Amino acid sequence: MLVRAPFPRISANLAERACIRLERALGPSKVLTAPSRCAAYASDESEQEAAPPDAVVLAACAQDIATTLEVANALGVPVTPRGAGTGKSGGGVPVCGGIALCTLGMNSIVEIDRDEFIAVVEPGVILGDLYAAVEAEGLFYPPDPNSWALCALGGNIAENAAGPRAFKYGVTRDYVLGLDVISAAGSRLQLGRRTAKGVTGYDLTALMVGSEGTLALTVGATLRLRRKPQQVATLLGLFATVAGAARAVSAIVAAGLVPRCLELIDRAALQAMRRQGVALDGRAGALLLMEVDGDVAACERQLEEVGARAVDAGALEVLVAQDAAQRERLWAARRQLSHVTAKLARYKISEDVVVPRTRMADLVDEVMRIGERNEVHMLNYGHAGDGNLHVNLLWDEPADAAR
Repeated sequence: MLVRAPFPRISANLAERACIRLERALGPSKVLTAPSRCAAYASDESEQEAAPPDAVVLAACAQDIATTLEVANALGVPVTPRGAGTGKSGGGVPVCGGIALCTLGMNSIVEIDRDEFIAVVEPGVILGDLYAAVEAEGLFYPPDPNSWALCALGGNIAENAAGPRAFKYGVTRDYVLGLDVISAAGSRLQLGRRTAKGVTGYDLTALMVGSEGTLALTVGATLRLRRKPQQVATLLGLFATVAGAARAVSAIVAAGLVPRCLELIDRAALQAMRRQGVALDGRAGALLLMEVDGDVAACERQLEEVGARAVDAGALEVLVAQDAAQRERLWAARRQLSHVTAKLARYKISEDVVVPRTRMADLVDEVMRIGERNEVHMLNYGHAGDGNLHVNLLWDEPADAAR
């Protein structure tokens, strides 16, 4: 379902003046103005309806961004920063035209320091490429949004992105040590640090992370890395009910165990996974996808303890992935849930909801009751470790949107 943008477009005269000045300052190869080409930069993976940009700047360096912002500031033209367009909250969607500023061309991994456990990157670096580069050095960058294979780090920083590993390792903000940013007026600022400790003054770096480009645009970032875990193990716990799965989560956490992932999938979402070819026990009404990591001994110990807590909580079955290929098949099915869900009906609204872990079963029960009462199909899955569930509303008839 599309949410209509509430803002009027900028005037055609103002748009034309902006395009002329941008082409003059940057060169025509870095400025797109044809409506057919600009349209590709008008949307992301959200349901936000866009006002297509009047111009798209393909930034190749920090000076391109500074110049663009100087022109926009002088004319009063809105700028929408954009990475790979994988966001689901509309952060990269222009709502009144103006300039879309794409940073994908700034895609250098400038430095990986094995001794200091840091990486210095440009905003257009694809997260999956950073994973490969740091893991080749025996290092690890934990934040793992669902779109990690495609999303850009500038967008991750703008949205404070996170994923299943957040329960153990935290979110993007926890791994941004320093930022190189450009303000709306075109001024360049160096924020933060490269050192392990930095406690002096206001934490402007943390303020920037998650600000969606409303305060400044990132042109470089210094990221904190960790040592790559020696071993990773994945478990699949099948439960008759969501309540049983929620009890297992509470038991695991109460025991002082910290798996790197605890993903909850309800009955409706399980059906979607089965449509992807994942063979699951027909008795299962909920699933926990659990993952542990660490050195070999610690990983084996956690594997046994997490599995035991799931069994004690009433799991119908607990399965352990036998190799990396089997692990990847399970996670691929989980990552595809959002896209598979979108195909189940003509219209979909997906919301992020956070509740205390002890109330997850109550949340799912109430969501399903609301769906039944309003004749709207509901489907739930998400990060049980930190109580964050994705609540999906699905329907086919446009007239049903009001429900």
